[in-house]
Amino acid sequence: MTATASPAEWRRPGLGTKLLYAVGAAATNLKLRALSTFLVIFYNQVVGLPPETVGAILMAALVVDAVLDPIVGQISDNFRSRWGRRHPFMLASALPYAASFYLLWNPPVGWSDGALAAYLAVCVISVRVFDTFFELPHQALAPELARDYDERTILLSMRHFFMVAGGLGMTILAYQVFLKERPDGTGGVLARDGYFAYSLTGAIIIFTTILVSTLGTAKHIPHLHQAPARQITIPAMLREVAATLNNRAFIVTTVAAMLIAIAVGARNGLEIYFGLYFWELRQSQLATLATFSVIGGFMGVFLAPIVGRYLGKKWGVITVFATAVLVHITPVSLRLLGLAPENGSPELLVLLYGEEIINATLAAATGVLLFSIIADVVEDAEVKTGRRSEGLLLSAQNLFRKVISGMGVFIATGVLAFVDFPEKAERSQIAPETLRSLGLAYIPTLVGLYGLAILCLLAFNITRKMHEENLRRLREVSAAAAEQIADDPEAPPALPGEPAPIKP
Repeated sequence: MTATASPAEWRRPGLGTKLLYAVGAAATNLKLRALSTFLVIFYNQVVGLPPETVGAILMAALVVDAVLDPIVGQISDNFRSRWGRRHPFMLASALPYAASFYLLWNPPVGWSDGALAAYLAVCVISVRVFDTFFELPHQALAPELARDYDERTILLSMRHFFMVAGGLGMTILAYQVFLKERPDGTGGVLARDGYFAYSLTGAIIIFTTILVSTLGTAKHIPHLHQAPARQITIPAMLREVAATLNNRAFIVTTVAAMLIAIAVGARNGLEIYFGLYFWELRQSQLATLATFSVIGGFMGVFLAPIVGRYLGKKWGVITVFATAVLVHITPVSLRLLGLAPENGSPELLVLLYGEEIINATLAAATGVLLFSIIADVVEDAEVKTGRRSEGLLLSAQNLFRKVISGMGVFIATGVLAFVDFPEKAERSQIAPETLRSLGLAYIPTLVGLYGLAILCLLAFNITRKMHEENLRRLREVSAAAAEQIADDPEAPPALPGEPAPIKP
């Protein structure tokens, strides 16, 4: 018997429900791209805080956020209401999440560094905490809405589509509209005035997409798993948590996700520095790069189900992941070897645009397939423990990933401090040895972290056949439990893997 009561009848979601569910991913990725792309350079180069201060605050915020994750996950797994287990948390997060995002980009003028650091800490922690109250229950809905091995990948591909649209689409608007560089060189990401409209628009999108996704999937609440009415002690809950997390596939994907999070945090934190200073790109060219990234992200959404169907999720994610890493490091490697075209040349733009669209395609497919194999752990854990714990599994993984991902941001700011990157720097005025040191630190860091993640994924053990067997066993247990309750309401329930009780 699962820890959540089985729904009366599972309803396969239609295209409309899938789209309404998927649109919610735009909110989280808008926040993620904003924090990873602009927050360091905004508070360092515009507001004037030292990079190590910004990095330390962001890392501390991630730790607070990560500690909250398993609490929210466990509560939402066992929450009872007429709106089900997940939707109340999603709905309650909409307004404070949007307000916190707006305030983050509008710090007071004239405050001391200490006061501004405190303001940054409060705002960024608030953004991450309210994001957790939406994103974690939203993620946990996916395994319940889509249970089939391939349909789950399709649903998560649609979710990734809106992640790309929300994150990279807003990045393009930032470069082209809100933070656009004027012909006379004023404005741009280094000017404060554009961040008001940017933050206000982002806050409105966050609020709207959360409401649309929450209300758009509400009709499925009666058909989702419901938490049972029970009383449980803290020691018993801790034993349940330990049993649920003691799963090989969970451990493998968690370690891989942690390593990826570190690498992505470092890459995103340094990405704009490479664009502005290493390659000396104009903001219009950065916007074009972001556009190619969006196109590649959409292409990856369609690629992922095809790769998963023909190679399987495990070998599919390993194949596209390894290829994406090799493609991404190519331009910087060529520059360090003296083989890349000169800055400002059309040939360099061809190289960078080509890398961006290919890498974005492969990275999007990697993200979809990785989340899909993580979702497959839900049924595997349910078979082994008898409890439906999507929230706990995803939150526990988020805990480890977010705590460690703070290291990525810390690495990025640490690299800037190590190479003595100047504050409020002008393009074309950075010493060549500083830029070379930046590139030499970048490549081995990414390759090492991504390579270890790929090695971890080799140990993932849930195949298509195993997933289908898990679903079959769960259907049998559910049917046996229903029949048992009808025949003898006082009898103890069967557990997954146990034979159905014999009728007298």
